[in-house]
Amino acid sequence: MKDLRAPTDGKFKINRFDPNDTSAFDGKKEEAEQRLAGLRQELDGLQELFYADHRHALLMVLQGMDTAGKDGTIRHVFDGVNPQGVHVASFKVPTPAELDHDFLWRIHAKTPAKGHITIFNRSHYEDVLAVRVHNLVPQEEWEERFRAISEFERELVHEGTTILKFFLHIDKEEQKARLQARLDDPSKHWKFSEADLHERQYWPQYQVAYEDLISRTSSSWAPWYVIPSNHKWFRNWAVSKVLIDTLKGMKLEYPKSAVDLASVHIT
Repeated sequence: MKDLRAPTDGKFKINRFDPNDTSAFDGKKEEAEQRLAGLRQELDGLQELFYADHRHALLMVLQGMDTAGKDGTIRHVFDGVNPQGVHVASFKVPTPAELDHDFLWRIHAKTPAKGHITIFNRSHYEDVLAVRVHNLVPQEEWEERFRAISEFERELVHEGTTILKFFLHIDKEEQKARLQARLDDPSKHWKFSEADLHERQYWPQYQVAYEDLISRTSSSWAPWYVIPSNHKWFRNWAVSKVLIDTLKGMKLEYPKSAVDLASVHIT
């Protein structure tokens, strides 16, 4: 898994990561899907233990180009997990009320409580991506946001939140194929948006922006994982594996009962 982890030395290069990479399974989809089924069962138990332990919170950040598979990752990784302790937050264009506050105001309100896993389907990183690519704010403003984001994440970690950030890495040809699939399948027409075609024109600018933000914000306390995502089955396995390895590393425990259970007699 460390091969998927972005460097923390500020020298991330996006072209060093192959979005087609499935070398962990030699391209064997069936094997990966069998492993994923086992990981789902394991995650179900770990999530319940995490909820009961109640000492930690976990924030998953999913970022990627349109069609990278943020929704699909959530659906496949958390299939069968008790929804009681898992929450999804999506961040669209800010509302007028949100714009009246600092850019992290709406983000902080959605961060996880102890015992909970929260998934950001897009996140605070939109405020150094789209605004940069489309020149919506001056450069000095989005540059300053990197410092604010790092301090925000460090504070969350200090208070007991583990942060895992996943960049779902696809190439331009794969995005084209996925957009075409939405056009060809009537059941997927609802997913198609002309805005996706508009954003596709800015592909090179987004690649530069992603490379810069990962370089600046991948840290030991809030790492970025670059997930090869041209193959959905590999993407789902890789995200699941990182998540489960992280939960196992927390040394979770069920809390002891406050009652002397040996003295309890049910009549």
